[in-house]
Amino acid sequence: MHVISVPHAFNEEELYVDLRPSLGCPLFLKCEGFNFSGSVKQKAAAEMVETAERDGTLTPDSVLVESSSGNLGVALSVIAASKGYRFVCVTDSRCNLATRLMMEALGSTVHVITDHEDGSNFLAARLAYVRSLCEADERCVWLSQYTNPANWMAHYRSTAPAIAHGFPELDVLFVGAGTTGTLMGCARYFKQWHRPVRIVAVDSIGSVTFGGVPGRRMIPGLGMSVPPPLLDRSLVDEAVLVDEEDSIRTCHSLARRGFLFGGSTGTVVSGAAEWLTRHPESDVTAVAIAPDLGERYLDTLYQANWVRALYGDVVGTPIESRRPALPSYDGAPLGPPRRNPLR
Repeated sequence: MHVISVPHAFNEEELYVDLRPSLGCPLFLKCEGFNFSGSVKQKAAAEMVETAERDGTLTPDSVLVESSSGNLGVALSVIAASKGYRFVCVTDSRCNLATRLMMEALGSTVHVITDHEDGSNFLAARLAYVRSLCEADERCVWLSQYTNPANWMAHYRSTAPAIAHGFPELDVLFVGAGTTGTLMGCARYFKQWHRPVRIVAVDSIGSVTFGGVPGRRMIPGLGMSVPPPLLDRSLVDEAVLVDEEDSIRTCHSLARRGFLFGGSTGTVVSGAAEWLTRHPESDVTAVAIAPDLGERYLDTLYQANWVRALYGDVVGTPIESRRPALPSYDGAPLGPPRRNPLR
């Protein structure tokens, strides 16, 4: 029995989905969406806020401000509401409507950047607006998820030890790369563990995190338009880049099995499945982290008109027939990502 008095006191750490029946490859999916924020970002949000409280950065009069594509904004909205802080989330037009409405329902102010059609410019515009808020009002406190070590420390303290406890024979861990907080926290933990674990980052094509060519990205969550300051490439064994079309196909394929996951999860699972297909060891123990659930994506990647307008008729293509090999990162800068010649 769990009895809590604040929403961020609960995180489900022991729920995994065995994806072998769905994907035909040995993969366990750690589900991080079953908390009051609905995503893995609740851990980072709580760690950053509590660290700022301990060092005196946050006071009762402070106004939290943060740039977020969605999930961290919801997590901070939950924590700000429970602790009595005002919170301003700066997001952009790719943020799902359901996510914006959730933040507002929790009492947060949401500012949406709409000035840039090129998605690679949205982050810079969001950060510029955050800085302007902090300059205009000394009460504003920017937690800066992109540079804050508490972001990765949350997963070093919680996510990675939970996986290690559940899978003592773990061979490979797949982690999505956004700010790289989850990735770095888990990588640091397992690099110090008693047995070698291969850390495979999963990123979106169009992201520059692992040297890819910048491009359009319409699914919020993973990927960066600038190199993430938290990233230490020496801790990553390999990176796999995934087309957004593949993320959508994977989400729909899992939904047909009754598992409704979000876009970031679709990307991670797609990349993990591709990697495991190229490494068909029968006895491998593999875990992937599912950052989110799918309810917030009902008006985007689960909405037929939205998908067709941006990607064409991709949902009807079976996941099993999708792929030549995806580009991978082996420690050297990635060249231009290969596109799917069948599309």
